[in-house]
Amino acid sequence: QVQLVESGGGLVQTGGSLRLACAAPGSIFSTHVMGWYRQAPGKQRERVASVGSDGSINYADTGKGRFTISRDNTKHTMFLQMNTLKPEDTAVYYCNARRITWVKNYNYWGQGTQVIVSS
Repeated sequence: QVQLVESGGGLVQTGGSLRLACAAPGSIFSTHVMGWYRQAPGKQRERVASVGSDGSINYADTGKGRFTISRDNTKHTMFLQMNTLKPEDTAVYYCNARRITWVKNYNYWGQGTQVIVSS
């Protein structure tokens, strides 16, 4: 069983910062594209940012330059630094790992960590 463990969520005031972390098994972390997604109640889950095993980074429009994704290969941990948080950033943030092979597509999710930005 692949377990992705998010941490770092919490309650923060508008304009504050949070740093999310996702720990993954080394075999997963080194071979999968890692990404952050978020989902607010009643809304679709949306991608925030992703980082490949080669270090390639891709940001979605959400976050508007306020978020920074990174990875620590030694600790097998992916981070999301969120600055200048807004109430609309309130959501459950999920860690994702995915990989496409010739025989199977792998797509794993963490349990999520709640981010609440108060107005």
